Amino acid sequence: MRNRRFGRTGWQVSEIGYGMWGMGGWTGSDDEESRQSLDRAVELGCNFFDTAYAYGLGRSEKLLGEALVRHTGTKLYTATKVPPKNLKWPGRAETPIADVFPYDYVIEMTEKSLANLGVATVDLQQLHVWSDAWVEDDGWKRAAQDLKRQNLVRAFGISVNRWDPSNVIKALRTGLVDAVQVVYNVFDQNPEDQLFPVCRELDVAVIARVPLDEGSLTGTLSKESRWPEGDWRNIYFTPANLAETLARVERLKEAIPGGMDLPEMALRFILANSDVSTVIPGMRKARHVEQNIAASGGNPLDANLLETLRRHRWIRTTNIE
Repeated sequence: MRNRRFGRTGWQVSEIGYGMWGMGGWTGSDDEESRQSLDRAVELGCNFFDTAYAYGLGRSEKLLGEALVRHTGTKLYTATKVPPKNLKWPGRAETPIADVFPYDYVIEMTEKSLANLGVATVDLQQLHVWSDAWVEDDGWKRAAQDLKRQNLVRAFGISVNRWDPSNVIKALRTGLVDAVQVVYNVFDQNPEDQLFPVCRELDVAVIARVPLDEGSLTGTLSKESRWPEGDWRNIYFTPANLAETLARVERLKEAIPGGMDLPEMALRFILANSDVSTVIPGMRKARHVEQNIAASGGNPLDANLLETLRRHRWIRTTNIE
C-alpha cells in the first residue's frame, strides 16, 4: 500500500482508504463480515477510514470504534460526518443553514460521533452536505474553530454535493476547511476543472468518493439488477439511468488492458491524479478489500490509456445524493 500526504495536515494516509457507508445498513450488510473486512484492510496497510453518523445512525461509527480497539498501536485515521439537521440530501441553497448546521447541533453531533467511535478526538470531522450559499454564516465557522481548539477534531472537512464539485470553493477560501470529499471517477471527472486546482493552491486534501459509481464500474450490474425496497441503489439506478450506465460501461470495457479488470482500471485512473489524497471505495467483504487494495502499488496507467479514459467523461447535473 502506498501512502499519500493528506493536504496541509501532513498526515500520511493510505491511497486506498475505506468507505463505510455500506456497513451502516445497506441490504446484505453483516456486522461480523464487516469486522473481518475492516481487520483485513488494516492488515494490508489501509489506515484511512471514512464513516458518518448517518450510516445506520451510528452503527458504522461503532464498527469502526471496535476496530480501533482491536488494532491499538496501529495509527488509523478516522473520518466521520455531521448529518444535516433536517436530514435532507443534498444541500440546497434556498435552505437556511440554521436548518442544516447550526452551531450547537454541529458540536452535539460531533460529541455523539466521538462516543460511538470511543475516542476523545476524531481526525477529520466533515459536514455531510454543503452549499456555498451558506459560506458567510458564522455558526459553522465557529464550530470548526471551536472543535479544533477543544481538540475534539484534528481537521475539518466538507463532503460536496454529487455532481456539483465547484459548490464548495468559497468555503475552501475561508481557510477553515482542510479536506474536501467529492465524487470523482472515470465517468465523473468534473472536479478536475475547478475544484482540484483550488485544492492544490490551498493545500486542501481531496477524498475521492464513489470511485466505482455505486457499483456500475465493478462490471457486475445488468439490466435485471434490482435491490430490496429501501436500498439506496433503487434511487440512484432508475431504469433510465441504469440503461444508460450499462451502455457506457460496455463501451468502457473495450479499453481494459490485458491482465486488469474494470474495477482495478477504474481505481488506478483515480490514483493517476496526484491531486487525490485517498480514494474510498465502499467495501463490505474481505475479498473486495483485497481486490481494491491491490490497485495500489502497481505501475502507473499508460498515458494513452489515460487519454482514452478521459473520453469517457459523463456530464451529469441531476443533483441527487
